[in-house]
Amino acid sequence: MKLLLIGFGTVGQGLAELLIEKRNTLLEQYKLDIQVVGISDMLKGSLYDAKGLDLDKVLEVAKAGKKISDLPGAFEGDALALIAKARADMMVEATYTDIKTGEPATSHIRAALNKKMHVTTTNKGPTALFLSELNELAKKKGVKFLYEGTVMSGSPMLNLARETLAGCNITQVKGILNGTTNYILTRMEEGLAYEDALKKAQELGYAEAVPDADVLGWDALAKVTIIANAMFGVKAKPDDFPCRGITEITAEAIADAKARGKRFKLIGKVWREGDAVKASVAPEEVDMSHPLAGVMGGTNAITFTTDILGDVTIVGPGAGRSETGYSALIDIIHAGGKR
Repeated sequence: MKLLLIGFGTVGQGLAELLIEKRNTLLEQYKLDIQVVGISDMLKGSLYDAKGLDLDKVLEVAKAGKKISDLPGAFEGDALALIAKARADMMVEATYTDIKTGEPATSHIRAALNKKMHVTTTNKGPTALFLSELNELAKKKGVKFLYEGTVMSGSPMLNLARETLAGCNITQVKGILNGTTNYILTRMEEGLAYEDALKKAQELGYAEAVPDADVLGWDALAKVTIIANAMFGVKAKPDDFPCRGITEITAEAIADAKARGKRFKLIGKVWREGDAVKASVAPEEVDMSHPLAGVMGGTNAITFTTDILGDVTIVGPGAGRSETGYSALIDIIHAGGKR
């Protein structure tokens, strides 16, 4: 399998490390001999070699903060030009997320699908805004469009619903979909004011300098929209659902909830109400007896409510270099692996 990596930041490099580390496993267990033939990154430059790139060398240069385009095989042109030129079986799209337009990732995905490449993305923008269209294009071209990493990073939430819970009627999905806000709420319960907890999250790299996407709930809203579209079959946009973040929660409110046996969590939720599918993102007081209440720090968790098994909860990482890289690896195996 020949791969294109579009975006070579945290996720792209995490995947490259896994491809090196798991090379023998991929060959032996899944009959996958993977060669990365092209890489394009807005800051680091682009490379292309139809015979395969030396990933060890590329990673060494990238980690040193240098341009990969200084290496042999430098490609003159942007990501779309590389997609147009490259002979590849699959593209991994891991550029930055723009939840308002889905660009430039959506254009990358359309171009690759039109060339009959399988695509996996960790980018929430295209999947929240254009999932139905991209699924249809992939079907038309006879390839797969996969997006496991868009909701809970490497924790296999979408695969669990699609495969392991096949046959169950899932009536509700609710959970902690943003690790940054969960970390802030955890620290506030320990006694920190919101501003101090946010500053600590920024120091640790959980929160951006401008943290609006996390603390106002937009990141969780994008993931809720993906769940609604992928699992409940609607064609919704993020603006279709109400969204509130955590900025108005006080330390006093958190202490009061705890005294009543409850704990504040920012909850993303999708549920069926008659024939309608509804969704929301908002702070909720979760009873201490519920599995979601015990999920602290930067961890994510989702509870599926089903007709056969009742509630099923999955807890795992919602971010991270190797964790998100792993989500792309899952999709690569699903697209081309053989047992």
